[in-house]
Formats: sequence, C-alpha cells, structure tokens
Amino acid sequence: MVKEYGVYEVVLKQLEAAADALKLAPQTKELLAEPVRNFKVAIPVKMDDGSVKVFKGFRCQHNDALGPTKGGVRFHPQVDEDEVKALAAWMTFKCALVGIPYGGAKGGILCNPKELSNSELERLSRGFIAAISPIIGPEKDIPAPDVYTNPQVMSWFMDEFSRLKGFNSPGVVTGKPLIVGGSAGRDSATARGVMFTTREACILMKLDLKEARVVVQGYGNAGFYSAKFLHELGGKVIAVNDSSGGAFNPEGMDPLALLDYKHSNGSVKGFPGSVNIVNDDLLSLECEILVPAALENQITADNAGDIRAKLIAEAANGPTTPEADQILFEKGVMIIPDILANAGGVTVSYFEWVQNLSNYYWTAEEVDTKLERIMVEAFRNVYSTSIEGKVNMRVAAYMVAVNKLAEAMKVRGWI
Repeated sequence: MVKEYGVYEVVLKQLEAAADALKLAPQTKELLAEPVRNFKVAIPVKMDDGSVKVFKGFRCQHNDALGPTKGGVRFHPQVDEDEVKALAAWMTFKCALVGIPYGGAKGGILCNPKELSNSELERLSRGFIAAISPIIGPEKDIPAPDVYTNPQVMSWFMDEFSRLKGFNSPGVVTGKPLIVGGSAGRDSATARGVMFTTREACILMKLDLKEARVVVQGYGNAGFYSAKFLHELGGKVIAVNDSSGGAFNPEGMDPLALLDYKHSNGSVKGFPGSVNIVNDDLLSLECEILVPAALENQITADNAGDIRAKLIAEAANGPTTPEADQILFEKGVMIIPDILANAGGVTVSYFEWVQNLSNYYWTAEEVDTKLERIMVEAFRNVYSTSIEGKVNMRVAAYMVAVNKLAEAMKVRGWI
C-alpha cells in the first residue's frame, strides 16, 4: 500500500535525506525541523450584507538565521497550519540554496476568494495585515503574493501597514504594482528561473530544446510563462491543463493563444485543434520536459512509474512525493527540484526589496541578467553536489541549502 504523506512530513523526509548525507549534527537538524515562530490570527470582516464573518489566518516564520523571513500569502479554502509550515520551510531552503539573505516564511487565510466581492477582499486583506503587523516589516518578515493573491492585494497590504506605522513602507511586501514600488520582471520571474535551469539541464543531458516536447501541468502564472519561455527557446508545447481540464495536440500549441482562450472560456479545455486530456494522462505523456506548475503531491508512487518525461522542472512547490522521487531517480529521470527550479520568484522579490530600500529601480534587462547569473550558479552548484555525492538533485539541493544554514546558525551561536 502506498504511503500518503502529509505535506510537512514531506519536508521532514527531504531534510532527513540531506542531514544523513551531510552527517548533520542532531541539534542542527532539530532546529531546522520546526519553525522558530508560528502564528494564528482571527480576522473579523464586515461583509457587504452588513454581517461580520471571522476568518482564520496563519503566518509561519520558519528560520531567520540568514536574514529576515520571506514568503507569500495565499487565500484558499484548504489552507491549514501544516501546509503553511511546509511552505515556510521550503522557502528557508530555497533562499539558502540560491544565496539570498532571507529566511523562509509563509502565510494564508482560510477562505474562498471566489465567493468574496472586491470590497470584502480588501477588508480581509487589510484585516490580516493589521493582525500580523507587529511581527512583519522590511527588517523582520516580508510577505508576497501566492495562490489567489496578486499585486492588488499586495498594494492593500502595503498601504495598511504604512497607515499603521505612519509612514510609507513599500519594502514590507513584494509583488506590488510598478507604480508603488514593484520590480520590473517580477510577474514572470518564477517561470524565467524555471527556463534558465531547464536550459542548463538540457545542455548537460544533451537534449535539444528545439526538438523538445513540453508538457505543462497547471496554466496559471508560472505554468503560462514556463510554456511561453520554453516555446521561445524552440520547445513544442504539446499539452497543458488547469483545474477544469486539459488540451493535447502532438503538433504543438501556441502558449499565448492558449492563454487568450483560457481568459475567454475559463479553461484551456476545448482549445481549437486539441483533444481533451485528463490529468493522469497528461502526466504520463511521452515528452522530453514535464513542468508541474499546479499544487503539491501530484507525482506519487502510484503514477511515477508511468512518467515518460526525461526531465521534470518543478515550477510548483512540492509536486513530487519522496517515494516518487526515488522511483524517478532509478528510472534515470532528472528532476530540477522546486527549491531550485522555482526560486526565480523569491530572487526577484529580493531584488524588489533591495530596490525599495535604496529607492533606486532597475530595468527589466538588469533584473533578468542578475536573475540568470544567480539561477545558473545555483543549478551548477546543485548538479556538482549531486555528482560528487552520488545523490539525486533534490537531496543535493537540500545539502547545499542546509550546509549554508548550519554554518549561519553555528556562527550565530545557536548550535
């Protein structure tokens, strides 16, 4: 019987694998296994009909040995404390891996944003920031967008925090619109990081991107831009899906046309020239590159044996379970793990924060050039660690990250 992992249990399994490979001191592993701070808040919101509804909110600060904590806030009907803890931990390892001076954090509100009006969303957003304002700030913890939050929500976050503090504080959040201190290139940063690392992996694997078939699971921001950038490098996007269905055309599809169709019809399902495809069939398509860009635990021991991709680039957080990891490693499938592949988002968030603090802003070309350098260097570090340690890419990524965290905690005197 296949074991079903809780999302935080997955984090602990990944940490354990790296700790064993590094022969990590028990106290260091213990410090990384639990968040340093974990908050729950109740947010009363006056609804449009005059009633008051109380929403539950969460903010987890996993580790701040390398700097202030950083991480998104999601509005979702299935948010829970375990998920937020896991996502905060992944952010800790992600920031350490790519060498930016942040720890990891994550937040969430238990709600269905599709059932809320714009004014209710604004009151909920402002209420959440008011509730957590004592424990966030440019030098403490910097929220960002995540599932069902966007630049508008970040603007409300920033404005409410600034109002409470009595001065403008754009650096309290990232992912803002350009007009109030956002960074050029932030909207596509996660996928651009996926593209840079995928390109590097293809070079090592001697895969010709101009002949590569690309499958993308999930067609939100990260999925669309991943498809777009890989298509621009010559890849043939043969299948994509979203929560309502999928589209498959072995001759390839135009990512921009797919996005336009989704905006007009609510889903990529039914895209002209394609046939409908369900999620399980999409994941098992024969292709060179598979980009999981949806939710956690999508590739499991149940379906890993059916995967026919040569390379998996994890745009989503936690799409592959530990058991599936081992199956794919034994099959010779290279995985660019989430804490590496999708680290472009937090890297450009860091760039935005730096620009806010200095009040000096960079061009899109400057942002992309700086991002490419960081992502390529991180990929090469992970790959060389994988080869030297004879471990898969995920264990190697955690080894690189945990080494840096252990050193920081040691010099601080925590261990």
